Amino acid sequence: MTLSTSSSASTSAAAPLLSIRDLTIALPAGGDRPHAVRNISFDIRPGEILCIVGESGSGKSMSANAIMGLLPDYLRPQGGQILFGGRDLLQLDEDTLRGMRGREMAMIFQEPLSALNPLLTVGDQIDEVMRVHDVGTAESRQARVLELLEFVGLPEPATLRHAWPFRLSGGQRQRVMIAMALALEPRLLIADEPTTALDVTTQAQILALIARIQREKGMGVMFVTHDFGVVAEIADRVAVMEKGILVEEGPAEQVLNRPRHPYTRRLIAAVPSQQASAGERRGAGPRPVLEVRHLNKIYAASGGLFQKKRVVHAVNDVSFSVGRGQTLGIVGESGSGKSTIGKCLLKLLEIDGGEMLFDGEDIAPLSEARFRPQRCKIQMIFQDPFASLNPRQTVGRILCDGPLANGVARAQAEQRARELLKLVELDPSAFDRYPVEFSGGQRQRIGIARALAMEPQLIVADESVSALDVSVQAQVLKLLRDVQQRLQLALIFITHDLRVAAQICDHLLVMHRGRVVEQGPPARIFDDPQHAYTRQLIAAMPGRDWDPAAAVTTDTATASTAPAPAAAAMHQAAVPHVPHAPHLPPATAHKAT
Repeated sequence: MTLSTSSSASTSAAAPLLSIRDLTIALPAGGDRPHAVRNISFDIRPGEILCIVGESGSGKSMSANAIMGLLPDYLRPQGGQILFGGRDLLQLDEDTLRGMRGREMAMIFQEPLSALNPLLTVGDQIDEVMRVHDVGTAESRQARVLELLEFVGLPEPATLRHAWPFRLSGGQRQRVMIAMALALEPRLLIADEPTTALDVTTQAQILALIARIQREKGMGVMFVTHDFGVVAEIADRVAVMEKGILVEEGPAEQVLNRPRHPYTRRLIAAVPSQQASAGERRGAGPRPVLEVRHLNKIYAASGGLFQKKRVVHAVNDVSFSVGRGQTLGIVGESGSGKSTIGKCLLKLLEIDGGEMLFDGEDIAPLSEARFRPQRCKIQMIFQDPFASLNPRQTVGRILCDGPLANGVARAQAEQRARELLKLVELDPSAFDRYPVEFSGGQRQRIGIARALAMEPQLIVADESVSALDVSVQAQVLKLLRDVQQRLQLALIFITHDLRVAAQICDHLLVMHRGRVVEQGPPARIFDDPQHAYTRQLIAAMPGRDWDPAAAVTTDTATASTAPAPAAAAMHQAAVPHVPHAPHLPPATAHKAT
């Protein structure tokens, strides 16, 4: 983290691009609190990145949607102002706001696959942004589409413009969303959790892209996130929200290293450290629960009339073992094969070679009928607990269905379900409630309880905390560790978050394009990575030069005596290198005259 006093002075002297004053948005009756946001005020200046951080439900996205005029009908601001270019956005009609969206202010959404139209090619969707604002001719808009695709670093723009969203990777889809947001060069860019579900290298590229665009175009950026690593990487200033209230605001350097509010300190204390946990590391033991030998999985796509058959080696000659009470971590980018391994272990996919010895028996060649008695011993915790829990069933039924299907008496299954709810620290009343009534962290606890209901020997956790807030993530990780050690379970933990892997895993496999390129204890992997790809992953971690443990320790030691730090904006940290994109010509070159 580096400070830039000249940048601070110029940014602070500039008039605000956006000013929010005493904004209050009421929630419908019956909610857990009366207001979604209450009396919040902050400014965003040209050329500045303001990060809004907080847990789910803190009001971050609600504030962003209020600026864009995208609040649902049942939510209306009760008071305050949102001043943009001298006009109060809350007083403007929908036609005026529609004319400003895209041209004056634009938004990048968290899940691009949901935000993009599946029935239009990506080129048509970027073109549509300009067309609805009557900008340019058909020919000039098409040229602009190619410029934008090239500017955001997408390969072969002339070909990719004709691609459908589902054909692109998560990082590519997010770049398309950024291209759409930049089409008319708005003065304000709002990014709502744009990197949450991306792997670490793709996340680094998107952060670098947003930071470069902000520098070159001088636009103000409001970046909504719960990831403090991202904050440390790009923020000039930080605003912290808790339950709809702005509890702290200041320069990034001050908020990250000398937080004043107890809530900010708790959030930073929950951030996983890059350093490997100092706890005892367990080996697989003399007889592992699971031993995988030379596992292979191949995907083959049939070629066209004049095309070769496309073959992808998703898992290529992978071997490992895991024992009771041990956690094996599998890390890598999207497409590295880590989730494919998890599906192969549960025989959700047929393998193309190798052995999977579970408790000494090779389960790979077993038919579904012969494997069914073993299936209850290998369970999975999924990435999205809401999608994996039946919304029409109560939690009690969700926990009991598996045991009942395996011949357990109903009374015994229900008793076990109630014991599991206590084990994962949920209220007993959860038994009769539905998944929709729980938060993301609570739903993940239900997912853990469901996996434990079958009394397994091995659990595969596939990105089970990647979408959770930092504080909820810390709670779920602690729960997993406690339950694992209490029941002596073997755990395979699949993740793209290296910080999380360092805290929970005893042994790490680093995967790249289907192969294990490096493996060993987390401390050795982080302190002395041997493979170039491992070094690339570690270098791409956002905020890698910021130590949250040191920040909290310093604050604890000096909070009572240190004076309030002088106001100083933090210059955005160095971002990972991405291939340089050509300078984007001004949008006015294609506007109708």
